[in-house]
Amino acid sequence: MQADLNLLTVLDALLEEGSVMGAAQRLHLSSPAVSRTLGRIRKVTGDDILVRTGHTMTPTPYALGIAEEVRRLVREANAVLAPSRELDLAELDRTFTVQCHDALASSVVPALVGRIAEQAPGVRLRVLAEQSADTDDLRHGRVDLELGGGAPDLPEFRSETLGTDPLAVVLRSGHPCTELDLRAYAAYPHVVVSRRGRLTAPIDEVLAAEGLRRKVIATVATVHSALQIAAASDALVTTTTILCRPLIEAFGLVTRPLPTESPEAPINCNWHQRYDSDLAHAWLRDLVRTTLADVLAR
Repeated sequence: MQADLNLLTVLDALLEEGSVMGAAQRLHLSSPAVSRTLGRIRKVTGDDILVRTGHTMTPTPYALGIAEEVRRLVREANAVLAPSRELDLAELDRTFTVQCHDALASSVVPALVGRIAEQAPGVRLRVLAEQSADTDDLRHGRVDLELGGGAPDLPEFRSETLGTDPLAVVLRSGHPCTELDLRAYAAYPHVVVSRRGRLTAPIDEVLAAEGLRRKVIATVATVHSALQIAAASDALVTTTTILCRPLIEAFGLVTRPLPTESPEAPINCNWHQRYDSDLAHAWLRDLVRTTLADVLAR
């Protein structure tokens, strides 16, 4: 038999109020409707539940025995259907997984980890590197947030642009290039950062329009690897300025303005729509948003 949970709600009201009329008023139903439901409860349980004693109704021994259990079940059902809209960060025990490229990991994640530890000490953060190809990790909940330049175009995903970062050319200190125009930019070797291993970037279209072509000597998946090559050679790396600053400084590199106008790189936060109303997930998104804003404002 398939249980009708509405019966439990009416049964709880009947046992609390001790009358059909009282239960009807409590549930905002008519007395005949509650009376019919009481008949169904009696049929299901095989017990009278409430019996008349003079001018009042008295619960049967069976009804008295199940009253507390019925009350508990109704409370639990209501809690499931009306979840709490308050988040207790001090008691939050959860692991979040964030996927991002290494520039974000080095510039944003340290501050993010510190803020999480301060606000919600029971929360753990797993930071994963970008994959060389798109995966279903976000769809299947294996990743909570994706941070990077891309934005999914399917309606089941949400995406918010949290900021932008200007591009610059990174080179070693003491590099022979003193003035960087397009011709000089094209004349030196380049390392391209691409998680998919691409050998070209939008800047190559600008160069081609001027009859120029640069020599790409390597493509690597991370900014860290690209800057490591630049630190030991005359290779140039075109990358974002602010997010890559910790790595640029760590390798003792310098930056030059890109010798052409270029739109700033977007920084997007992507997640699956299942987490739209998840209070803890919304808290994490807000923390990422404010942490990134502070990094970009430096």
